[in-house]
Amino acid sequence: MTVKGIPGVPDHRCEEYAPRASRCCVLIPIINEGGRIRRELERARAAGVPRLADIILCDGGSTDGCTEEETLRALEVNTLLTKTGPGRQGAQLRMGIWFALRRGYDGIVTIDGNDKDSIESVPLFLKKLEQGFDFVQGSRFIPGGVAERTPPLRWLAVRLIHAPVISLTAGVRFTDTTNAFRAYSRRYLEDTRVQPLREVFSGYELLAYLSTRAGQLGLRCCEVPVARRYPANAPAPTKIKGIRGNLDLLRILFANARGRYEPKG
Repeated sequence: MTVKGIPGVPDHRCEEYAPRASRCCVLIPIINEGGRIRRELERARAAGVPRLADIILCDGGSTDGCTEEETLRALEVNTLLTKTGPGRQGAQLRMGIWFALRRGYDGIVTIDGNDKDSIESVPLFLKKLEQGFDFVQGSRFIPGGVAERTPPLRWLAVRLIHAPVISLTAGVRFTDTTNAFRAYSRRYLEDTRVQPLREVFSGYELLAYLSTRAGQLGLRCCEVPVARRYPANAPAPTKIKGIRGNLDLLRILFANARGRYEPKG
């Protein structure tokens, strides 16, 4: 199926390998993740995640073969969405959120596809959604969390700048705010005061915005412990690279604090 021309939704292709089977889904944005996404999906399958939530890949246009259908089916991926329109991570997530809401899921878990995060922790997020929480942030910095080989500059930026500003903006204390391992309720995403399906969310804006909007609206928020492990003998797998990438993250952080992304009218 090809999706085109829907306001706020990037043009994309949809390949459904199986019908909806769960109340919630796991959205995984990827682009040229190579063996990393395969390892992550293997771990998910071993932990029984596909039996708890439908796994949906939100591909930004990979060309390295990591979205080969036979492999994804064997790893129990439910659906592959492939973005054909413009935009980066925010566009991939908007594509996935639109599909998930249209398909009727009660909640959405998101996680990076670079095999850094403990996808085995998905049940913790699902439990919080079942308990009525609207925004659940994964954190390696709370009791039970694990942070291995975190780059020192990244650790300092998160702990001393990003998390304090997000917490102040949200009115809720969070500790690991650049972590995309999190969950959202359907109620939160469909609230008319949120409106996540807007083209202003092209890059990392949507992550910052959704981290704070729930708290601002008085919805239920919490953190759950997760593990984030950077590889020992390889470059850190991240799409945020160099001075320019980090400055862009800070620009978004402070724009969000000023209310830049709140719906108008």
